[in-house]
Amino acid sequence: MNTRISQLRQESFEAEPAISIERALLETEFYREHNGKYSQPVLRARLFHYLCVEKTIHIGAKELLVGERGPAPKVVPTFPELTCHSVADLQVLNSRAMTRYRISEEDIERYQQEVIPYWQGRSMRDRIFNEVPPEWQDAYECGLFTEFMEQRAPGHTALDNTIYRQGMRDFKERIDERISRLDYHHDPLASDRYEQLSAMAIACDAMILFAHRHADLAEELATEEADGTRRQELELIARVCRRVPEHAPRTFHEALQMYWFVHLGTITELNGWDAMSPGHLDQHLSPFYRREQARGSLSREQAKELLSCLWIKINNHPAPPKVGVTALESGTYNDFTQINLGGLLCDGQDGANEISYLALEVADELHLLQPQPSVHISAKSPDRLLKAASRVIRKGYGYPAVFNSDAVVMEQVRVGKTVEDAREGGTSGCIETGAFGKEAYILTGYLNVPKILEITLNNGHDPLSGKQVGLETGDPRGFNSFEALYTAFSRQLTHIIDLKIRVNNYIERMYAKYSPAPLLSVVISDCIEKGRDYYDGGPRYNTNYIQCCGIGTITDSLSAIQTHLFEQKTVSWDELLQALADNFQGHEALRLKLWNKTPFFGNDDDRADTIMQLVYESLFAAIDGRANTKGTVYHLNMLSTTCHVYFGKKLGATPNGRLAWQPASDGTSPSHGADRQGPTAVIKSLSKMDQSKSGGTLLNQRFLPSVLKTEQDLDKLCALVRTYFRLGGHHIQFNVVDTATLRLAQQSPDDYRNLLVRVAGYSDYFVDLDADHQEEIIKRTEQQLG
Repeated sequence: MNTRISQLRQESFEAEPAISIERALLETEFYREHNGKYSQPVLRARLFHYLCVEKTIHIGAKELLVGERGPAPKVVPTFPELTCHSVADLQVLNSRAMTRYRISEEDIERYQQEVIPYWQGRSMRDRIFNEVPPEWQDAYECGLFTEFMEQRAPGHTALDNTIYRQGMRDFKERIDERISRLDYHHDPLASDRYEQLSAMAIACDAMILFAHRHADLAEELATEEADGTRRQELELIARVCRRVPEHAPRTFHEALQMYWFVHLGTITELNGWDAMSPGHLDQHLSPFYRREQARGSLSREQAKELLSCLWIKINNHPAPPKVGVTALESGTYNDFTQINLGGLLCDGQDGANEISYLALEVADELHLLQPQPSVHISAKSPDRLLKAASRVIRKGYGYPAVFNSDAVVMEQVRVGKTVEDAREGGTSGCIETGAFGKEAYILTGYLNVPKILEITLNNGHDPLSGKQVGLETGDPRGFNSFEALYTAFSRQLTHIIDLKIRVNNYIERMYAKYSPAPLLSVVISDCIEKGRDYYDGGPRYNTNYIQCCGIGTITDSLSAIQTHLFEQKTVSWDELLQALADNFQGHEALRLKLWNKTPFFGNDDDRADTIMQLVYESLFAAIDGRANTKGTVYHLNMLSTTCHVYFGKKLGATPNGRLAWQPASDGTSPSHGADRQGPTAVIKSLSKMDQSKSGGTLLNQRFLPSVLKTEQDLDKLCALVRTYFRLGGHHIQFNVVDTATLRLAQQSPDDYRNLLVRVAGYSDYFVDLDADHQEEIIKRTEQQLG
């Protein structure tokens, strides 16, 4: 890390997240004057153009890559068209202990006077909650599921290499050519396509103008700069911004700035869930690096410096503020930009290159909150890549996560993607699989699977809220077999998923109608050819995911009922139901029996693992193939982010001996403390899940630092990963930290500001987590490698 990067890194680390109301004011002003004058796509494109003209731009001292979403680093806008924050919301954001966003009282007052009066009742969030049926509202409030799009636009998005081969002028030529082929005689949607394509062209112009504004500013700063070296850097920045994104990049520097402008444009246009990711950044940058290395115009250290600048740029962009349930399910500054390293090329060959190793070095040296690097390992990946990743993993940052490239390809081919598109795809967000640059793969929210068992055991009634939120499937005392119980559970599961999908489809159409994304549509394959928006079926592939939480908790709970009520007959329904209602108070002997004498998932025990398979197949049958509104379908993935903590707060005591309000199990990980036979037993249990039927699974493992001290220890870790992937595993990630360190961090947070831990599909600073999330990490089983 050279002096420049050290200084930029420290500035980024120390900057306090804050809210800028500039975008909200500009948008409100624009809508007051122009709403209703244009079609919705053109209106949104003209708004984006207006923002690119009027928003404050910033070039920091020593920067080589330029551009901020707000007027300064770590300053984020609000998106009142999606969520119109109330004064109370802004005051909470300004004062809450965790994930605080600074905002002045003057800005709050101005927001109240100028923004709220216009957007209240018009925002997407208001539209959603004003229209959803009461049964959905009840189920949502009691924690049966969440809804991703109630505060943010749909996501995920990751890019392929198109933007490194074509500039905005090239895209405009393609748009003009497509407009020339519109068939107004035979295509009833020709006029709609024209409006959408026109909007895309406006967005291209906006990006060119935005970059030229940065070039102008860099030239102005250069004329005022006394230091000759910095003057030359500013002049280079100006030349780069004149070139990209208007034209395709020619150099490594231009390629990075090209990506950053596109990233910045898409997150300025709309606040999509899980931001934007560059996809296989190492593969995209490698041709530029090789050419310049051959010419002698770029050294390895210069390339590393530029990569570090990108890392810092991404870290300068915390997620826009979240409130309510959305904040509870994902309370982090992380905006989930994931960078895939390694993987496969389109022809099936190994995709790792020198940039893969440079990026791992950058991640290790900077150890920032974001971006989140991930390493993609196939059967063809060299051991060197996995070993290099393991050396970073043992530092305890929680990253890189490790993915099985072969499984990621299989998951996509199963649902109809070409092998080539699947190989060019990968993962974004936490662990979600998609075809990069060609797919809108939309997360719709989390499903609280253990909660569905809870309402089944209460005849469709939620004991915490007191509401009837499910079907009346009968008093469980009448279930005289495990099969009868499971039939009732399956009926409740299908009912809740039906309700969720029905409203998801309504929300999906709302976004297609009111919040098109013209710029995003430009850079995703087939949107131009179809003349359709990213949110309206424009991409080549269109997928909706429902994220299923708590497979460990639900498996262990059903295993406890099967074992003790139906097989051993040592516990009655009356005893169990009363103990659950009492949160095991006065029933400690029964709780210990359930906790210690039940076959639990994660121990390579078929008695539990066959139940996991049964639940997984039920989830798959209830979700996979269900129609969305774009002519394609829903799939499931097994992801919780931090929602397993929120869901635990909405869940009473469970039959596995878990107390009320404690976290449910995360991702596909076993329940906390239930995995008692070591990491190899965990991966063998997980291998019994057909993960190719999912759009991703998440497995957390925690090791003591002493376990990974030597090179031989790292060899064991690599062998564990390789074995899991040969067994069909999708993903695995590691926390390498001991309990004593975590407890010290709780006691003296100022001394542990740099302590990163793996929370879910992302890392976060331990001291920035609330007490519930800190305790959840501490309670994860400390594994050993034999």
